[in-house]
Amino acid sequence: MAKKQTKATVKETVVEQEVVEVMEQPIVETTKMEIPKQPVKPDWTIKDRVYYLKGGRKPLSRMIKSTGVYWFDQEKGYERELKYCQNQQTCFVDEMKGDQRLSHIIFRSGALFVPKEKTVLQKMLSLYHPHKDQIFYEYQPEAIAENQLDWLEFEIEALSLAKNLDIDMAEAIMRAEVGSEVSKMSSKELKRDLLLFARNNPKLFLELATDDNVQLRNFGIKATEEGIIKLSSDQRYFMWGSTDRKLMTVPFDEHPYTALSHWFKTDEGMEIYTNIEKRLS
Repeated sequence: MAKKQTKATVKETVVEQEVVEVMEQPIVETTKMEIPKQPVKPDWTIKDRVYYLKGGRKPLSRMIKSTGVYWFDQEKGYERELKYCQNQQTCFVDEMKGDQRLSHIIFRSGALFVPKEKTVLQKMLSLYHPHKDQIFYEYQPEAIAENQLDWLEFEIEALSLAKNLDIDMAEAIMRAEVGSEVSKMSSKELKRDLLLFARNNPKLFLELATDDNVQLRNFGIKATEEGIIKLSSDQRYFMWGSTDRKLMTVPFDEHPYTALSHWFKTDEGMEIYTNIEKRLS
């Protein structure tokens, strides 16, 4: 008798995996459209404003044009007519609606006060009127304070530098300011005038103090005063004072001592500079 099969027959199921071929899609580069930037409009602060005639003029009355003037609009690309009408909400004629009742703009005793409620007139005078900063200007205490602060900072920097400047550089700077008179000054007179110059004209002082050619110009002038070198009567040549041998030609339309200071920086000029320096010492 055949034995019964007790073990279950295991059926193996083979699952075929379906292979899907994926096609690569071409990458399409997209370019972003650039939106043109709009011109930045100046910030407008609502406040009372005062305008003055330039040059300190104070006539009893002075009328400036409130019509027939134009402002070039860069955004639109053309000139726009301006007109001041109290019954309009704009000073641009192409934006006005209805009747246009022209109003006058009159300065009294050189000044014009415009309250904050009259924004249209303020904007016309401050932003668009072609005679702004020519016939009249807006009083801006903030800008005045800023300019004064800049000047004070220049003054402090110039005085600090002048106080610590050596005597040779001080002489070079003052020679550029007062000429040959500097040779007659004592050291204390020179220092005093240098400090006064730094206080009264700090910007020019700082420019001279940082100019490499100032000291070289002073060196050339001193050499000429001592007779070591001399400048021809037509100011076209520098020569040795003892032999009249020509050292250099002054380029056309250039100051002789400025040209000499530039020449001292050349190879030939450096040798002459060393020679002169020994004679001056």
